[in-house]
Amino acid sequence: MLADALRTPAKLLAVVALALALASCGTNAPPVICNAPTSSGGSCTCGSGMPACPINPGPEFLYTTSIGGQILAFSIDHNTGALTTIGSVPGPSPLSLGLTTVNNQFLYASDTHNAQLDGFSINLTTGALTALAGSPFSTGTLSVPGDLASPPGSSLLYAADADMIDAFTISAAGAPTALSGSPFLPEVNFSLAVDPSGKFLYASDDDPPGGIFAFTIDSTGVLAAVPDSPFTIPGQTVPNSLPDGIVDTGSYVYAALSEANQIAAFSIVSGTSALSPVPGSPFSAGATPITVVFASGFLYALNDSGISGYSVNSNNGVLTSLSGSPFAIIGGSISIVTDSFGEYLYVSELTGIQAFSINSTSGALTPVAGSPFPANGATLLTVIQIPPS
Repeated sequence: MLADALRTPAKLLAVVALALALASCGTNAPPVICNAPTSSGGSCTCGSGMPACPINPGPEFLYTTSIGGQILAFSIDHNTGALTTIGSVPGPSPLSLGLTTVNNQFLYASDTHNAQLDGFSINLTTGALTALAGSPFSTGTLSVPGDLASPPGSSLLYAADADMIDAFTISAAGAPTALSGSPFLPEVNFSLAVDPSGKFLYASDDDPPGGIFAFTIDSTGVLAAVPDSPFTIPGQTVPNSLPDGIVDTGSYVYAALSEANQIAAFSIVSGTSALSPVPGSPFSAGATPITVVFASGFLYALNDSGISGYSVNSNNGVLTSLSGSPFAIIGGSISIVTDSFGEYLYVSELTGIQAFSINSTSGALTPVAGSPFPANGATLLTVIQIPPS
């Protein structure tokens, strides 16, 4: 989802750069954008009938919390998916259930044990982290902040909490301030997902019989429950199995049902954010799936025995197991990066981070050279992609 979240500003920058390139060339050639250096040594000469000059891809970084109370930072190689260590900074206690970025500028980690958020500024060139002034930020008495989510391109941050959802606006300096009306929803939830459009938010209903809460997000960030929310999950093999990790693809919402060993699937009713069960849902997902991620056309579920992979029918959201699935990959957290060079999947484990390239046709996973990459005690993962220049 992060990659999808960055496509809109990336395209805007691409269009601006293209217009400038064509203006300087004085040509009416069809708009073609180069995403990599040309064969002529990386140079691009503008002229009649020539494509626009290359647009430099922005850097990509991966961050992970660790059981040692650190946040580890890595740069991602566009061409191979390999990780290079940037460094580490003191982070939340080992009990952290949320890690996300806000508007490509700041990184936040929930400190569930201490009822606070650890905040960092991100150097957009090097990926290095610097603790924000005033961090860590308290989330209030009796608070237990968990999963975090932020609408793409916004200054909003949401935190799943005990019986509520905390909502914050983020200042230019990175300080969170509670929104008017926050916290929202007096129910139990621990997983959040924001729609790529930034208009909807989904949360797990961890109070039996379980389901998915749906909210609209107004221009100020205030949440409003969608009629008939929470949406129940029919057809579970274990009645009242509670949803864990959630992912929103923009057209469909998927949730891991760890107790039932299944994945619940919903289509998003256009314009309303209401949910309707996908035909055949829920789908088998191996032993105790805990989280799901989406790549272009594929869904992956991390479970106790490996990673179950699926192709996603774009017309109805139905999942079909990939050839070779489940993949024998064990880990604790999972993340995806998608750009013009390819797609990569990262899995944390206590001794490092495993990296895999995703076959764009079959969805098969192939280990990246050098994987696993050293990352002692890695737990939660998140990826940031800086828009191209």
